Amino acid sequence: MTATEWITDAALILVVFRQLREGRLDRKTFLIPLAIVAFVAYSYLDTIPTGGNDLVLIAALMAVGAVLGIAGGIYTRIRALDGHLLIKAGAVSAILWVVGMGARMGFQVWVEHAGGADDVARFSLAHHITEQQAWVAAFVLMALTEVVTRVATIYVRSRTHKALQPVAVLDRAA
Repeated sequence: MTATEWITDAALILVVFRQLREGRLDRKTFLIPLAIVAFVAYSYLDTIPTGGNDLVLIAALMAVGAVLGIAGGIYTRIRALDGHLLIKAGAVSAILWVVGMGARMGFQVWVEHAGGADDVARFSLAHHITEQQAWVAAFVLMALTEVVTRVATIYVRSRTHKALQPVAVLDRAA
């Protein structure tokens, strides 16, 4: 792994640790993780292979990313205080985020430095994965899907929270 890959992976993991402390839900909440995965996609996603079962591999890992992202968004606490929404990643959300990002990092280290390349090559041959780029695309799109679905889930939940907030204020006044 290059220094840029280590930094990018670490940055993605640190994004959720930033949210372990309760903080204001603002544009940075959405833009920082989206900017990081956009950079990763731009840097590593040259093509999306379509031969053999490449798309099956890609779709499967994207589905895993979607499950992790939605669950992470659901297990992120959102509450209102003084007219602002506050966000705090719960333990489950943080664990899911680290599992998703860490699994990708671990797979890359295993393939590049721990003898996993031969196992991946055998798996690819047996399952008709036609090229190495399929693995790259699958993991990049998994990360992108995890981030987008997590951010989207938090956004939808925040909009729902804002829509319900005036009703709750009126109920207390009555």
